[in-house]
Amino acid sequence: MKKESKASILLGAAFLMATSAIGPGFLTQTTHFTSILAASFGFVILTSIIIDIGAQMNVWRIIAVSEKRAQDIANAVLPGLGVFLAILIVIGGLAFNIGNIAGAGLGLNVLFGVSPTMGAILSGIVAILVFVVREAGKAMDRFTQVAGFVMIALTVYVMFTAQPPVGEAVVKTFAPDTIDILAIVTLVGGTVGGYITFAGAHRLLDAGIKGKDSLGEVTKGSISAIGIASIMRIFLFLAALGIVSQGLALDPKNPPASVFQLAAGNIGYKMFGVVMWAAAITSVVGAAYTSVSFIRTFSATLEKYHKWIIIGFIAISTVVFALVGKPVAILILVGALNGLILPISLGVMLIAAYKPKIVGDYKHPMWMTLFGVVIVLIMAAMSVYTMYTEVPKLFA
Repeated sequence: MKKESKASILLGAAFLMATSAIGPGFLTQTTHFTSILAASFGFVILTSIIIDIGAQMNVWRIIAVSEKRAQDIANAVLPGLGVFLAILIVIGGLAFNIGNIAGAGLGLNVLFGVSPTMGAILSGIVAILVFVVREAGKAMDRFTQVAGFVMIALTVYVMFTAQPPVGEAVVKTFAPDTIDILAIVTLVGGTVGGYITFAGAHRLLDAGIKGKDSLGEVTKGSISAIGIASIMRIFLFLAALGIVSQGLALDPKNPPASVFQLAAGNIGYKMFGVVMWAAAITSVVGAAYTSVSFIRTFSATLEKYHKWIIIGFIAISTVVFALVGKPVAILILVGALNGLILPISLGVMLIAAYKPKIVGDYKHPMWMTLFGVVIVLIMAAMSVYTMYTEVPKLFA
């Protein structure tokens, strides 16, 4: 493999994971919590970044060294566990893709004035075209990179326009006024929860970057992925902080849109449309690709036609949104389930790291194992809490 193409694939995998994380929920969560916690939200971001890095480094390394996808690793740990994990991932990915399609529709509505439903249908077609081309992997890598750069550049512009109190943000990042545990869990779940954990690692496998010889590059790739998502998170936080610190109120119905509009007027509002569309459409692509990667190894037929299954996955998400709208109850339930996926999937990976039949003679670093175990315990406890508090609301 040429050095340039290998570097391009690693960057593509990092952007696939990062842009999968940066969706409509990511934009809304970041601005919403900034309006509540102000500069102290920096502490939440810092804590979530540390947890995200620990989760991604473990998962990417173990998938690379085993040369197997997550569901096959899980089945090797305990027969049937991979199927269970795949079902969780696919259901979660499909439900959240409906929300991603809705976000893409909203982005085009802001930009061109088309109805959100028509915007969603057009966006679904664009996402499908990414996988129709002959070299879909390369097309996906390039598409997510370009969209990612555009999102970050526009957010940086709005951040400078908002004139945030950077010094206060730095101080409160390390000495916050309040610590919001639920905000931390929400951010971690939104960045490395569900299918997102595996997006980049599965992309590297498909591109042939695997084995012990590639571990250095894989580890750098996993950190780069979190780095890209975190840069976007920090810039958006500072933009929102600039608005909040001026005493301006964010619109609770659409916090990120009001940040862009208050910072840069009508041009800022149009920029929000671009950012929302780019964030949503790349999440549609990432969710579809990764969700289908969890079932394609179960039979030769699924493997042969996986590209068409991805296209069907996007089409179903689009049609459901166009016909039904955003199914809030389903999204709440799946959100709670997605919180459980990270501790289950990361826990399985850590067990697999110590099974020679899966990883051969590879020795997983002890500090990385301990890091992973702490994350599993914290996220499991918070996920149970979320299931206990959120699910009953569906039946109230």
